Amino acid sequence: MLRRPEGGWMNKFPSVLREESGSGLVEYAVVFLLLMTLVLGMVDFSRAIYAYHFISNQARDASRYASVRGSTCSADSSCTAANSASGTAGPTSQSDLSTFVKNVPNGIDPSKLTITASWPIQTNSPTICSTTAKAPGCTVEVDVSYVFNFTSPLVSNTSLTLSSKSLAVITH
Repeated sequence: MLRRPEGGWMNKFPSVLREESGSGLVEYAVVFLLLMTLVLGMVDFSRAIYAYHFISNQARDASRYASVRGSTCSADSSCTAANSASGTAGPTSQSDLSTFVKNVPNGIDPSKLTITASWPIQTNSPTICSTTAKAPGCTVEVDVSYVFNFTSPLVSNTSLTLSSKSLAVITH
């Protein structure tokens, strides 16, 4: 028959280990909380970068879209309703650009997008730009902004406004 050692099995461990019976669980909980905050932060900032790349690309595409649909595009029937984002013929308008930009992929809320188009007169613009804003040689400026909300409250409870601006010369 086997015999138990004197004093039981607890006497084999130092007294320091006997006093820290629940500290490992507390340490694990603290490290787990920090790790989850880091992982959720990486996911949220990855979503923010995804949204910014979309905004930047849409601003460039919209300025190009407007630059090939200037005031003279109706002369050669290249600006037909079939070639337009909003289904209207003629030069690009603010509503046509809004329709073009609001075609969004998954993960982007179109109601949080703001599209502003303008046809500013630059210092080196042709003189026709003062009378006809969408003439060839004039410029079009498209500003796209998006209100981004973080999903994790551990990262941030505030919204972040992402914006991108693109300037192009009207060619047609």
